[in-house]
Order: sequence, then C-alpha cells, then structure tokens
Amino acid sequence: MIRVLIADDSSFMRKILSDLFIQSGKFEVIGTANNGKDTIDKVLRLKPDLLTLDINMPVMDGLKALEVIMKDCPLPVVMISSLTKAGAEETIRALELGAVDFINKTSGSISRIDTISNEIINKCYAAAKANFKAAMRTTSIVKAQTTRSIFPAMSSGKLIAIGTSTGGPKALQQVITKLPSDIPCGVLVVQHMPPGFTKSLADRLDQLSQVRVKEAENGEPIKPGWVYIAPGNYHMIVNQDSRGNTIALNQNPPIGNHRPSVNALFDSVVSFGKNLVSVILTGMGNDGASGMQHIKKVRGYIIAEDESTSVVYGMPKAVVELGIADEVLPIDKISNAIVNAVKRN
Repeated sequence: MIRVLIADDSSFMRKILSDLFIQSGKFEVIGTANNGKDTIDKVLRLKPDLLTLDINMPVMDGLKALEVIMKDCPLPVVMISSLTKAGAEETIRALELGAVDFINKTSGSISRIDTISNEIINKCYAAAKANFKAAMRTTSIVKAQTTRSIFPAMSSGKLIAIGTSTGGPKALQQVITKLPSDIPCGVLVVQHMPPGFTKSLADRLDQLSQVRVKEAENGEPIKPGWVYIAPGNYHMIVNQDSRGNTIALNQNPPIGNHRPSVNALFDSVVSFGKNLVSVILTGMGNDGASGMQHIKKVRGYIIAEDESTSVVYGMPKAVVELGIADEVLPIDKISNAIVNAVKRN
C-alpha cells in the first residue's frame, strides 16, 4: 500500500480525494493538511510515500512548502493545480522544483471528480513508483550568449521531433536550453499536458533558451532555430505544401487516450526520412513507439532517454525494447546527440 498525505485548503477536496484513494485499494491515507506549514510538519512526522499538494493554501502556499519539503524531507509530490494563467505558471515552477506530476482541478468539476478519477489514481500511483532521484535532479541553467556559429553556412532540410510525458517539463529544460541558436532546422515537441499549461511551459523555456520557443499555432511555417510545442488538447502534425513545412493542429479523436499524441506527430514526419532526428524522453505508457517504428523504416535517426534519468521509464523503454534506438542516453547527453545528428549528412 502507498501511504499518501493529502494537502488542500478545501475540506471537500480533501474528503473526495481521501475516498478516491481508499476505494482504489492501492493507497492508505495517513493524514491530511490544510495549509503549507501544516503540510511540512506532517511530512516530517508521518514520512508518507506520496504527497498531493495544492498550490493555493493559507499560512504558506504550496510552492513555498514544496521548496522546504524538497530540501528537508524529499518525497514524490503530485501538485493539485487550477487552470489560470498564474496557476499554470506556478505548476511549471513546481515541476522545476521536483514535483513529479500534477492534476488539473478543471479537468472536471470538483463536484464531478469521477470524471478524472482514473487520471488521479494512475498519476499518483506512477509518481509513487517513479525514479524520484531523476525528478529531484536540479540543473543550473543560465541563458547563454552564442559567441560562435556551430553550424557555419549550413543549409538543412532536416527536422527534429521530440515526444515526452511525465517528467517531461524538466527533461525538456535540460535538452532545449542547450540547443544552439543557429541550429538550422525547426524542433517540434509533443508534451502530454492539458490546455493552458503548454503555453506557460513554452514561455518558460523561451526565457531560458538560445533558440526561440513558442506554443504552436495552426498553419504557421516551421523556421530554423525555433521550437514549437503542441498546445494541450490538439494533435500537432506537419504539412508540406507550397509554403514549405507548416504546422497543422487538429482535434481528431485522442490516440491511445492522448491529445496531443506523440504518434500523431511522428507519423506525420516520416516523409523526412534520413533528414529526421526523433527523440523520445521520459513518460508513462508507450506513446511514440509505433511512430518510431515507421521512422526507423525510412532511416530516420532515433534517440531515447536512458532509464537512469527517466522519471518514468515507459515511453523510452517501449522504443528501446523494440531495438530501434540509434542511441540510448542520459538526459544530459541528449542535446549534444541531437546537434551531432543534425550535422550528419
């Protein structure tokens, strides 16, 4: 049984989460807390296996409590987030601080928690079993100034496609921020996230990176040196037309319960053949594996994150076990591998 502590200022939310965890048969609720200070005290005293943590709480908010907990008594944490601009930004910050995942309160009305009950149980169970050392790993990232050209006078018809899920925001921070500003192709990213949070993630990465990062828009051309993150609840694919390579967004049915889907992106870029560099990072499940099989058949280059740094070794594992990865690397080696792959003829 996973021993869980629930921290939320809403007594109603504490009650329905407690009932949900108990009914699942996988969790033992060892306590609840209604503010950040109370949460810290109970984490230190009760030593839970997992903490669900609200962001907006009295006395001390969830972010401040999270910082203290990660320093004094680290454990897997799943944030309870609200879909506001501030809430999304705070959630991205919480993931940077070491939270494993988050649950969006507005995925369904709190009074209709049954609509997201499976998501809550699955995310919390995965977080409790995750590679917590990888989630906690901190990186010192300062936006660097490019002083020399890494790709002198290089013209490229290449494309980089990246897929990730649980643990992805932190992994992307370690990859995207190390890409050089003059990389001669565009980068497309599918990160499993609900609407609203992908914009905050893109804005945060843009602040830290030499390349430009934005949430993708329907119909826009793919430009070198730019990173495009699929908006939550939209599949992102690539079209090739008279304008060149452009992004198309759609709300076709979810693929494997995912929208955006990594497989949808990967399948749409198979035509790039050996000019494609595809990357699969940490995440629960196997989204991206079938797309990678198609990429392998056309001699696209495949990079998978190693188990040692994956918060959840699901999506990379599915690719590695197929035997199709050209490189399997820890997260700190992947940006350099991408650069080298782009340089190859």
